[in-house]
Amino acid sequence: MSEFRIDQIKSQDASRGPDVAGITTFTGTSGIVMPSGDTAHRGGRGRGIVYAGYAPSHVLNIDYLTISSLGNAVQFGSDPTPSMQMGANSSSTRMVFGGGSTPSTTHCRYVEIAQTGKSMEFANLTVNRRGTGCTSNGVRGFFSGGATNPTGSYDSHVIDYVNIATVANAVSFGDLSLGRRQGGGLGSPTRGVFAGGYLLDSPYLRYNNIDYITMSSEGNAKDFGDLTSLRGAIGAGSNATRGFIPGGTTAAGGGADTNVIDYLTIASTGNALEFGELSVTLHNIGVCPSQTRAVFTGGYAPGTNVISYVEIATLGNSQDFGDLTAARSAGNDGASSDSHGGLG
Repeated sequence: MSEFRIDQIKSQDASRGPDVAGITTFTGTSGIVMPSGDTAHRGGRGRGIVYAGYAPSHVLNIDYLTISSLGNAVQFGSDPTPSMQMGANSSSTRMVFGGGSTPSTTHCRYVEIAQTGKSMEFANLTVNRRGTGCTSNGVRGFFSGGATNPTGSYDSHVIDYVNIATVANAVSFGDLSLGRRQGGGLGSPTRGVFAGGYLLDSPYLRYNNIDYITMSSEGNAKDFGDLTSLRGAIGAGSNATRGFIPGGTTAAGGGADTNVIDYLTIASTGNALEFGELSVTLHNIGVCPSQTRAVFTGGYAPGTNVISYVEIATLGNSQDFGDLTAARSAGNDGASSDSHGGLG
């Protein structure tokens, strides 16, 4: 954009400056504010959405929260079909939820972030799956791994993607290094990262592996590094630079959860480091991130309604945010935000 005109101002939001045609990121606090940053992946207003879940029965509520404002979640709408362990991807205007159980399914649904109400049909994944690790760059949304076939007796390597703006079936992107379920997904505008998870074996085999893909280039995932411990049923989320992996199950056969929050720098391959701790041990946590804050929703302890958060720039333990409308295990990626994966 070569010039700025006052008649391009469309609306005013005190929390983020004016909306201007062709410009979606601003700096400055007074006078004329000027654009900065990568406008292709900006525009979110910081709304997190937590989709359905289970604890100890199916929860149909879709909740939302404003990431910048501490407080309780509010009901957004409902899901007409009971489900859990759904994956979630987002742009600044739409969230797509895919897979889930019971039984494992290919179905995807979506909501428009600025509206409230029931979710709508989107399309289908390439295979039945639940417990996928998901990430997006605001254009493409990725679903990785998961327990596949109707009984969930096989763990998939497959990475699918959808174009979030277009209602159409998913397309195969490539494969993970290992078949897994209930791993976490996070990303930047260019790179997707998939961490942890477990293999249905006897006993369940936990992974600490971290894989990555380049979102613009279809192909198999490559080695990124390792988590600080073997963990399945984890949550994951990120801003454009730093990714978070809170909680999870650590022992073969289940029964032992962790409260550790790992973090990594998305642009730099290497092992994850410890960021801090959750207030309680949990697995199957939802994560709603903005550029400055990561919000952790629900989880199985058994199912909880607790919401906590960390400030992304500052290492430390999570703090209380508020409560969901109902206790739930959100499913490892059954939550997302309009600021997800590098969206401003």
